[in-house]
Amino acid sequence: MKKRLLLLLATVWLINVATAQKKSKKDYLITIATSQGTIRLVLFEDTPKHRENFLKLVKDKFYNGTTFHRVINDFMIQGGDPNSKDSDPSNDGSGNPGYTIPAEILPHHKHVYGALAAARLGGPANPGKESSGSQFYLVENHEGVPFLDNQYTVYGQVIDGLSVIDKIADQPKDYRDRPTTDIKMTVTADKMKKKKITQLYGYRYE
Repeated sequence: MKKRLLLLLATVWLINVATAQKKSKKDYLITIATSQGTIRLVLFEDTPKHRENFLKLVKDKFYNGTTFHRVINDFMIQGGDPNSKDSDPSNDGSGNPGYTIPAEILPHHKHVYGALAAARLGGPANPGKESSGSQFYLVENHEGVPFLDNQYTVYGQVIDGLSVIDKIADQPKDYRDRPTTDIKMTVTADKMKKKKITQLYGYRYE
């Protein structure tokens, strides 16, 4: 009886391993289309809460019609606020989907050029460094912004369209760093083989 149970457990384990290996052969290619061009990125698998949340929002078309509401040259461009869909620019930056995400800050994910990271509330009001449920930023500084490392969750990387980030960061803006002309986005996720993503965009999976 004991041997049977062990054999059954081993079989289940092998099936789970095989399934995981099969799943890992594909990934989601995220596409952010804007008036300034198209940005493509991948989401990291070792930040699963942020990855799953982002994919859910994309599936729900949550980001479509939102803008990059805060852009700072040589630093980053920020978007994903549902408030940026309305006609009142003064509330941009304060919106969210009604929840936060537990931090998934990993030391090997750095704020390099093109890194995707979650915006969050700072200071003593957020000691756990929980992320905004929807707002994100893309690092525009070509040298990266290492002073943000280990402070915010980095959960993806731009693999195509880095020059588009530069173009957006260079747009005319007001005193709040909000572009004077709305830069709206449409975000989609397409599942494809990792091998194809590597062939098309040169991104190497570890």
